[in-house]
Amino acid sequence: MQALYHSIGKCYRPNSGRSSARNVSTKASGSTYGTLFRVTTFGESHGGGVGCVVDGVPPRLPISTEEIQLELDRRRPGQSIITTPRKEEDTCEVLSGVGDGVTLGSPIAILVRNKDQRSQDYGQMSVAYRPSHADATYDFKYGIRAVAGGGRSSARETIGRVAAGAIAKKLLKVVAGTEVSVRGEANWKGAQ
Repeated sequence: MQALYHSIGKCYRPNSGRSSARNVSTKASGSTYGTLFRVTTFGESHGGGVGCVVDGVPPRLPISTEEIQLELDRRRPGQSIITTPRKEEDTCEVLSGVGDGVTLGSPIAILVRNKDQRSQDYGQMSVAYRPSHADATYDFKYGIRAVAGGGRSSARETIGRVAAGAIAKKLLKVVAGTEVSVRGEANWKGAQ
């Protein structure tokens, strides 16, 4: 089974008008992290949405959508001159794993729908990589890229990590009595 993750046997690519089979070998990007507290992120910048599934959270942990939303609001785009001008509300939907304000012990699925994607704005990116973005690295490593918005190499992919972090923050406070505070700041020094 492990070989399945490291190698894709036959890959059919209709490049020249006819399908040709060739062997493709690549390392999977890995969207799941953790052992006891497992986080799987999903979605792309210009797809239907992004989010996460968090597994390993014990039942009866009090958590609200508002607590998760508070952390997501801190990372929302369009709040400064050095971030994307994309206007997204980043409103989270808890799809499963929480009922009546407490965790159920089952995986928690959180979705944030994409609403302000403008794929047409990325036409030039099909022939050139964006400076200071992960498009080129992703393409070189995995042999594929999502021209519109960068796909999984977009900063929107961090939404799932932030939502999972909000749950981890609450778990540490309730179970271990540990208060986590995160402070970050981005400054741009240049012509205004």
